[in-house]
Amino acid sequence: MSTPLIRPSQTHPLRHVAIIMDGNNRWATQRGLSGAAGHEVGAERVRDVLDACQKHDIDVLTLFAFSSENWKRPEVEVRALMSLLASYLKKEVKQLKERGVRLRVIGRRDHFSNRLKKLIADTEAATEKGEQTLVLALDYGGRWDITESARELSRQVQSGRLRPEDITEELMQQQISLSDLPAPDLCIRTAGEQRVSNFLLWQMAYTEFYFADCYWPDFDGAAFDGAIREYQRRQRRFGMRDAQVVGAEKESA
Repeated sequence: MSTPLIRPSQTHPLRHVAIIMDGNNRWATQRGLSGAAGHEVGAERVRDVLDACQKHDIDVLTLFAFSSENWKRPEVEVRALMSLLASYLKKEVKQLKERGVRLRVIGRRDHFSNRLKKLIADTEAATEKGEQTLVLALDYGGRWDITESARELSRQVQSGRLRPEDITEELMQQQISLSDLPAPDLCIRTAGEQRVSNFLLWQMAYTEFYFADCYWPDFDGAAFDGAIREYQRRQRRFGMRDAQVVGAEKESA
């Protein structure tokens, strides 16, 4: 018998979940399969998690699909990942539209082939009217994201549109990836690893973390439900004391 979900906090609803999908290669190795096979099964789990997000009324799902450091992996694995990405986009665009899911890609694109860049842009355009958002972080790194934001602000200073003393966290936030979306409330990482790996460093200043022991290809809807239950047991304080949070929740009830 499954454990019932706890009623979400009215003060801090769960709107945005970010996932570091880890363990595809280790999952495949344990089964005597190629690394590419592990990534293929891992891609199938995206559907399960999207289903779970819709069930829990989660507006945004961000997946760390390919980091800026992943280019260091063996060339054959990188080629397989690029091929899998292209296949996923071509195969899933119709389903994403039917589900009402908007695809958005963050990260650099200049390292991708022209064909892949066009496929990404076409899929984003085809799904732009979706109400739920699926974000794929591709060739993405949190340090790169912050650096790009700083560069843009420095250009504004150089052009005379902005004074250095006018730079605030809010202005920096406006330049950062996903600035128009709520910050991640929960970040899930699979495969038992407990680190952030240069993912959404600015955006996850107050994100709750959940570390799952299973590899990503085994992380299905039921595993996602377990992560949500754990999140809903927590109290998000954002620097406040327990009593202040309780008081705020009573006021909003």
